[in-house]
Amino acid sequence: MSARFRVVLGEDQPIVREGIIAMLSRGGIEVVASVGDATELVRAAAAERPDVVITDIRMPPRLADDGLRAALRIRQAHPRIAVMVLSQFLDPSYVLDLVGDDPSGIGYLLKEKVAGAGALADAVQRVAGGGSALDPDVISSLVGRRRRADPLSALTPRERDVLALMAEGRSNGGIAEDLVVTVAAVERHVTGIFQKLGLQQADSAQHRRVLAVLRYLRL
Repeated sequence: MSARFRVVLGEDQPIVREGIIAMLSRGGIEVVASVGDATELVRAAAAERPDVVITDIRMPPRLADDGLRAALRIRQAHPRIAVMVLSQFLDPSYVLDLVGDDPSGIGYLLKEKVAGAGALADAVQRVAGGGSALDPDVISSLVGRRRRADPLSALTPRERDVLALMAEGRSNGGIAEDLVVTVAAVERHVTGIFQKLGLQQADSAQHRRVLAVLRYLRL
């Protein structure tokens, strides 16, 4: 990793917290503050201004969705701070609340699915750089809902595969590697996705990419 990203961590279980810190450290990530309370998480983010805040959903003081609410407050007060939820709970409404109108700098990973320090560090790097990192199960929970009128039905199966990987935060190169195709082929699929979803060329490619992901997650 070329840059040493700074993280504030919110996790109320000490053993889990220390484990996450150890994984982040092995991945080259600096944890500048770690707290076990959502109120303290908001304060630490304001004081430290990290690159990324990582938080669980259910935290004190109410042991409900305090961690998510803290993440939303941080996101609103400090838009440049990326936010990643690292939780065992999968709830589509939480994802949509977190994504809002822009998935840039947003992550939602399931604890039991994080493969290791390298995978966690890669996700932190992506969201710190303005990308997204969404667990495939999280995406499936959203797009598996019934749709009355689905504009995505015009996409080919391969275009849907590409769009799903875009939603996970993959670059064109990463998508090409995952699907075992060329980058040029991925670029053609991305262009087809933009055209079929009516995303105009007047917008930048990155902006159209964000809009395509939003439509994929919300419809």
